[in-house]
Amino acid sequence: MVPLSFANQEFALTTSGALFWRAESALLVADLHLEKSSFYAKHGQMLPPYDSRETLERVAEAIRETGARRVFTLGDNFHDNEGSARLEPHAAGMLSALTRAVDWVWITGNHDPHMGAKAGGTIAEELEIAGMVLRHEAKRGETRPEFSGHYHPRLQLHVRKRFIRRPCAVVSRSKTGGDRIILPAFGALTGGMDAKDPAILDAMQPADRIDAVLPAAGKLAQFPLWRRAA
Repeated sequence: MVPLSFANQEFALTTSGALFWRAESALLVADLHLEKSSFYAKHGQMLPPYDSRETLERVAEAIRETGARRVFTLGDNFHDNEGSARLEPHAAGMLSALTRAVDWVWITGNHDPHMGAKAGGTIAEELEIAGMVLRHEAKRGETRPEFSGHYHPRLQLHVRKRFIRRPCAVVSRSKTGGDRIILPAFGALTGGMDAKDPAILDAMQPADRIDAVLPAAGKLAQFPLWRRAA
């Protein structure tokens, strides 16, 4: 877990891709995509049906690591609206235990805009807490501090003839508006988009600078993605 200054507050980014909001004792995670494997199985592509267990184990570990008393998920919690109904008993028990142990809020996404209440916790389309907006997809032109997911950003680098891809957060900073951050996908069965993809850079405007950040060797590594021309 490494410190991250954001919107004049102190946060911590875990190696698993969760963000701990110290002032709110809250853990933010994006794009769990629970029951993705069972969704594909319904359509004839058989995958090992344990992705939900692995993802929920990672959430539980992040809660233990940070001591969070609240959890906010930033959309695409399930891979589809019926995902919560397909949870097998073990995973359903894990999720029930987690939503009882902490104050749990699901923010819905494009994959699960009408997810049911069976999973426990409470459901919202988006929230504003302490002046910061929590939503699934970054809103171009937003000038308040914002947390989002949706894009599954990954840093892609060529280092010593090796191609490296790592999940990362994308942070934009602006002198005229709020800082904004896109979290990496947290789910065990999720892919990713190049962090410097034009769709991500456009969604984070207005900005003076946009960086990819991720924990590395116990420190916050930062890689420039975009800079406003002088």
